[in-house]
Amino acid sequence: MSMYSVTDPARGLLVEEVENWTDEEVAAAVGRVAGAYAGWRQRSVGERAAIVARAAELFAERAGELAAIMTVEMGKRVNEGLGEVGVVVDIFRYYAEHGEALLADEVIGIKGGTAVITKGPIGALLGIMPWNFPCYQVARFVAPNLVLGNTILLKHASICPRSARAIEEILHAAGVPADGYVNTFASSRQIPAILADPRIAGVSLTGSEQAGIAVAAEAGRNLKKTVLELGGSDPLIILDTDDLDETVTATVTARMRNCGQSCNAPKRMIVLAELYEEYVDRLTKRVTEYYVPGDPADPSTTLPPLASEAAADEVAAQVAKAVEQGATLRAGGRRITPGAYLEATVLTDVTPAMDAYYEEIFGPVVTVYEAADEEDAVRLANDTPFGLGASVWGTDPDRNRRVADRIDAGMVYLNRAGGSQADLPFGGIKRSGLGRELGPAGIEEFMNKKSIRLG
Repeated sequence: MSMYSVTDPARGLLVEEVENWTDEEVAAAVGRVAGAYAGWRQRSVGERAAIVARAAELFAERAGELAAIMTVEMGKRVNEGLGEVGVVVDIFRYYAEHGEALLADEVIGIKGGTAVITKGPIGALLGIMPWNFPCYQVARFVAPNLVLGNTILLKHASICPRSARAIEEILHAAGVPADGYVNTFASSRQIPAILADPRIAGVSLTGSEQAGIAVAAEAGRNLKKTVLELGGSDPLIILDTDDLDETVTATVTARMRNCGQSCNAPKRMIVLAELYEEYVDRLTKRVTEYYVPGDPADPSTTLPPLASEAAADEVAAQVAKAVEQGATLRAGGRRITPGAYLEATVLTDVTPAMDAYYEEIFGPVVTVYEAADEEDAVRLANDTPFGLGASVWGTDPDRNRRVADRIDAGMVYLNRAGGSQADLPFGGIKRSGLGRELGPAGIEEFMNKKSIRLG
């Protein structure tokens, strides 16, 4: 079977296969993006920003088509696909509108004179993107770097060839040179050779912890700048609430977005003891009654399939192992076929002796922990190898902020969970990755901040 293939996860039917590129084709693609760099960087920031602004318009025009592609490729609910494209449009518009200000020279006073920090590109970049947000993940890497003046070779996930083609078409139609952005159907086996090529200046990967380790090792061996957005097991702390039903609905909705396949979704609900039992009861009722498997192309569907049958099998196995090791299964846990469906699931009584305590569960599974008090909640939140996002829910703003300051994560939200917006930096610490995307920080990762001493 070809490396790149589209299998409809709702029905388990193979839709399309795409042949891998040969080593010669991949090497030629590297040459194309490297060769286009000199011309692209010489265009004014305003000209590059205008092209990125046009890309935003084209993404908006093709939103329905892109959402339908995502539904077939990885089972995303059509409404969520439309929402994803909306965020993509925001990202391209943000960097188009703010690019010139973000790249303006910075004058600084130094001992004995003055210096200017100029902000320019570094070269041709490799992007390795995942399947869970086929358009958004690409946008947050591509938009700032095109405005900055870097060129891009993009390797998308092996189940997303249609999204990959559509994105390339849109960018070229917007005015990005044909060699300034090149989609490659390369295999993972070919990544080391790409990173070893001296014409590639850096790499950005969003994916699993294992993929990040492999790419970081190759990038380090070849002294390439690296940005990694990896996994997460985000804590959601509930300190208190004025409306428990509203809190339950909001928190479970955040967990189940994208069928639970979001790196920065809240995966560990940590609830203070006085609310714990009632929260679990109402959460279990909500999960059982509201999340019903259905066709992701139907806007009324609440629980779509996972991205593949292998993914569904993996999550089901994680749940089964947790129960075998002593966790309590409050709801769900069963695989549903045909297709890549898994019942919405609630787990409690997970302890550090169980694999599920430290693993990321990438699917529609809510794990709830009881905390004795605020101190215990912070301890549980930080007892993880990951450090992507977190959220704190409560009625006292000062208390919420105090707890947020103590959480080890790259992002903390108060009385909301997860999500992403164009002007807010995104990224984690610990084993959740390196670097930042989006906002002002997102355009700086692959930037040459050149110091020019004036006198």
